[in-house]
This record gives sequence, structure tokens and C-alpha cells, in this order.
Amino acid sequence: MTRILLVEDEVSIRRFVAHALASEGLQVDEVDTLARAHIEAGTRKPDLAIVDLGLPDGDGAEFIRGLRAWSTMPVLVLSARGSEVQKVAALDAGADDYLVKPFGVAEMLARVRALLRRRVQSGSAEPRLLLSDRVTIDLSQQAVLRDGERVKLTPNEWRLLAVLAANAGRVMTYRALVGEVWGPAHAGQSHYARVCMQHLRAKLERDPAKPEFLLTEVGVGYRLASKESGA
Repeated sequence: MTRILLVEDEVSIRRFVAHALASEGLQVDEVDTLARAHIEAGTRKPDLAIVDLGLPDGDGAEFIRGLRAWSTMPVLVLSARGSEVQKVAALDAGADDYLVKPFGVAEMLARVRALLRRRVQSGSAEPRLLLSDRVTIDLSQQAVLRDGERVKLTPNEWRLLAVLAANAGRVMTYRALVGEVWGPAHAGQSHYARVCMQHLRAKLERDPAKPEFLLTEVGVGYRLASKESGA
């Protein structure tokens, strides 16, 4: 069954949209905060996200930017913000379509169907990265395998790894990584990334003290070296 992640804090609108989607035979996971949206996107593997921009704990555009670090999942924005500048900002953040509130249910469903068709036509598979002879990351399945066994990661550990995987071979600064994983408000807190990286290395590296692929660029940030990227 096609799965939709609905991120909307207004109860009446969320129920209205969820009911309309369910009537089309779609499975809907409802959340009302930015924090919950990050977790559900990483664990539920939805086929499409419908996102309000004005959330109680942040801007929906933050969620979209974070999502684009590791997924091509289509995103439809539903927002009362109707100016051209606001629309452009959401689309530049990575949204695929934008619908201004109030909106008609028929138009919303038509846009959802169009985005889902586009996803099928373009293909949703994303690269598998061979990090070492023992460790593989599969972005499309949101899975990490070590010696053939799936490794359990926390949502933040997965997001950090996914951002690095999406930029394999490139140096990512502490500030950029923290901003993507924990949000722009925490971008200066580089220790967030350092602690999370320690946990990742403990779970994935053969010798965490001498990492093979989760590499430190001293004073700058981290780089993911994968066999497929040639790094």
C-alpha cells in the first residue's frame, strides 16, 4: 500500500487531508511536529510527504532540506503562505509542488497522484554504497548492513550517515552536518556531530580508533570514503 507522511499541526486540516487520502486507498501516517516528521520519514519509509511549513517546533522547510540530503521522496507543501517569495523558498529547499490553503480536495488529490506517478516513472532506487568489505549502506532501504546483518541506528545516527553518504567523498563541515541533522538553530554545536560520530564508528568500524571510511578532516568536519565513490 502506498504510504503518505502527513506533517500538519492544525487538527482539523490534518483530519480532513488524512480522510481524503484514505478514501483514495492510501495509508497515512500523521504527525504534528518537525521532530516527529524527521523520525517518521526515517523509519516509516513513506512514498510521499505532505508538509505544512508553519509547525510548532520549526519551519517545514527545515524538514525538506534534511530529507533532500538522503531521499528523492516527493514532497507536496500545503501552506497558508501564498507569496511568490515563500513559494520559491520552499521549492528551492527541495519541495516538488506547493498548494496554498484553503484548497480543494480534488486538486490536492490530483497533485498527489501526479507526484506518485512521477516517482514511479523516474524510479525511486538510490545508490548502495560499499563502505568496506564488511559494511554496506542502502539509502533506498534506509539500511546499513555489517557482515550481512542489519545494524540498528538511532534517527540522528542514520541522518548523519545519510548526509555523509549523499555527499560521499566530499568533506562536510561540522556546521553543515549539525545544521542538516539537528537543525539550523544548533549549527554551531559541533559536539553534537562528534558524539554521534563516536557512536557510528563504534557500530560500524572494525577499529573505531582507526576508522576506514568515517574519516575526520581535522578542524573541519567529516568525510565518508566508500569503495564505490573511489574515495
